[in-house]
Amino acid sequence: MEKEKNVNKTHMNLMQLTIITGLVAGILGSLIGFFAHTFKFTDINPDLILAPFQGEWKEGWLGIVIATLLYGIISIVVALLYYFTLRKQKSIIWGAVFGAVIFLLLYFVLYPIIPGLDQIWKYPLLTIVTEVCFFILYGIFIGYSISYEYQEQQYWEKIKLEQQES
Repeated sequence: MEKEKNVNKTHMNLMQLTIITGLVAGILGSLIGFFAHTFKFTDINPDLILAPFQGEWKEGWLGIVIATLLYGIISIVVALLYYFTLRKQKSIIWGAVFGAVIFLLLYFVLYPIIPGLDQIWKYPLLTIVTEVCFFILYGIFIGYSISYEYQEQQYWEKIKLEQQES
């Protein structure tokens, strides 16, 4: 009942939430990736996004900050892709599948054009498992956040229409 009383609250646009979700997912994902690389869970260093650039700045805190921001920007595009294709899906499975598809695209299709990234089979098993888990969790984070908010906004619209008809 409490929800129905607050129907006139202003909600953020779903597109804005998608952009914020993408940015947060990219930043958190890259920071977790740096953490996992530091503690030897993965041999893939997230700073490989900076491979085309020259300079020692890539090795320090500035490299981590710039790489993290770049992953955030790329992740906005990924979140928008989910928004346009799967936002209406209600199951958390779709987010996991989305993350797995991103993993497959990255490590089986795009790896030749990414400097410093090898075929996934050239890495140890711990790295492979860690990366698969990262991408599935990443997809779930993006997918669940966007789909949940979509369903929530649909609910509020339905309540608003019911109140206008009464």
